[in-house]
Amino acid sequence: MNANFIVNDYVLIWTLLFGTSISETIYKLKQKIWKTYKNEYNEIFKDKDEILKDYKNFIPNDDTIYNIVLENIDYERIKKQTEKYRIEIMKLWDKKQKETENLVKNILRIKMPKYTVFIVSEELNVINHSQKDKLIVGKQLEKNEPLRILIDINFSIAKNHLKKYKGEYENIKKTILELAVQNEYATRLLGRSCYQTGDPKLSSIKKWLYPYWLMYLGVSKEEFFSYMMRDKIVFEVEEYIYEPELKKMDIEEFIEFCIRNQRYIIKKPKVGIKKEVEIL
Repeated sequence: MNANFIVNDYVLIWTLLFGTSISETIYKLKQKIWKTYKNEYNEIFKDKDEILKDYKNFIPNDDTIYNIVLENIDYERIKKQTEKYRIEIMKLWDKKQKETENLVKNILRIKMPKYTVFIVSEELNVINHSQKDKLIVGKQLEKNEPLRILIDINFSIAKNHLKKYKGEYENIKKTILELAVQNEYATRLLGRSCYQTGDPKLSSIKKWLYPYWLMYLGVSKEEFFSYMMRDKIVFEVEEYIYEPELKKMDIEEFIEFCIRNQRYIIKKPKVGIKKEVEIL
């Protein structure tokens, strides 16, 4: 997965103005600007999409507030820290480039666009999208496992890239993305099983999808037991018909497969999908 990590003044300032106040100084600055330039403050809220659309050529209609922040001493400190934070993320990304490429090629199996990742202050605690191939990241690195930032970034990218569903279908998609990024990719990245992490509300769906997920990964039936022991997710192997076609699918096709066959996979897990399953 290709990504370009940058620090942009307009993105950083916008996020500081409309995000969590990360210091007393920034809080007081925002309050001062609000009291003096309330209309201008409200107006630049809509700048975000325009900045991300063409950040290299963005020119604000009114740069009064941006200039005030740019000239603030505390902003200089925040930007320097953000630049340092960007370098740390880039080092981690480059170090684990092979694992990330493996996520795209062998786990997701889909083409991904090159992403522009706007780095903001890690104290803002934010990872979000505004546009298809743009991501804003500002989240503190974990001291014990700094590589988790890569899991968060790739999960957010994959979630944004895949189409949305409604109701139970969306939960199936979310569960499969957890299996792909937060579980399997994280396991390969960190060198230990991460299958017990994720949204607790999706744990039961994950349990039912897990046997088919192993088939999707190309795990042989003879290897099921060792994977169950690794991931601490147990199922009756003999209750499931092995479906070799699953390992030929990409992540989107697998999601569609699970949606089509959810009444066999989720509601009647013990009977397996057997011959009733529809593999297109």
